[in-house]
Amino acid sequence: MLDAELLDILVCPDTHQPLRFADEELLGEINASVSRGELLSRSGTVVAQALQAALVTEDGRRIYPVRDDIPIMLLDESIERTTSS
Repeated sequence: MLDAELLDILVCPDTHQPLRFADEELLGEINASVSRGELLSRSGTVVAQALQAALVTEDGRRIYPVRDDIPIMLLDESIERTTSS
């Protein structure tokens, strides 16, 4: 799990919004889309692996995967959403 102090200083590199952990409901929605092959990263690549954890922007529109307790803060690997949670 990410250190709380690290989470306090992380922001979206594009919008500079604060980030929070995605809750179980959001992770379920994301992973359902992954299993159907419908989820694309910002670069247009199909997201093939289910997410164990993720960070989401304050407005809920952008998601950053967390892999092996490391937040992947690359814009091309972020996932954009049309609805907020």
